[in-house]
Amino acid sequence: MELQRPETVDEAVAALGNGAVALGGGTDLVPLLRDRIVQADTLVELRRAVPRGIEGRTIGAGTTLGELEVDPAIPEALREACRLSASPQLRAMGTIGGNLLQATRCWYWRLKFPCYLHGGDRCHAKEGQHREHAFFGNERCASAHPSDPAAALLALGARVRTDRRELALAELYRLPTDDDRDVTTLAGGELILELELPEVESSVYLKAMDRQRWAFALVGVAAARVRGVTRIALAGAAPVPWLLD
Repeated sequence: MELQRPETVDEAVAALGNGAVALGGGTDLVPLLRDRIVQADTLVELRRAVPRGIEGRTIGAGTTLGELEVDPAIPEALREACRLSASPQLRAMGTIGGNLLQATRCWYWRLKFPCYLHGGDRCHAKEGQHREHAFFGNERCASAHPSDPAAALLALGARVRTDRRELALAELYRLPTDDDRDVTTLAGGELILELELPEVESSVYLKAMDRQRWAFALVGVAAARVRGVTRIALAGAAPVPWLLD
């Protein structure tokens, strides 16, 4: 396996052709490679190429969860979602950009059953063990999106800047369809570079887990009040971070 370390965004995008896979903190990707769920001949390390750090309401995609959780300028919902995401060691490595794109914890998908997300014609969880699976948006696939920060950012009304466009975080995700089983709208080789937060009046993140800490959410709830409007979003409740109407 080849490891490339581009210095710029343009170099990183060019390196991501021909089936290469982007590597941020590696907390999600490395286990997927180990279990052969994801296979790649080339890894493109983004540490030098992707922005990192917090400047005003702009967050570089390479910023770690550990850095976000201790910054008092970050809204409470996002700080708490980062703090509750994983152990301190994983939070020190995992990046916010990678966390938004982490793979489902669905055991059927991870055991490589021929499920809907793997291109099959059925969701095994709907007929089998589905205690920790989706209860919204599960018509075709009952996998649950595991990201706590994604739900917080969705409630906050964050925007995403990639190397090609700017979009609302809600537009980054989509439910899988027969034509496209992916749960994001990113094109091949497209990189998340920055997140932009609005001015937030107040926010909170709460999480129910099987144990007291460092477990994936049975359900996570983020609420934020922005410009007089309150938005509520869920983690672990749908194949994508889910905004309640």
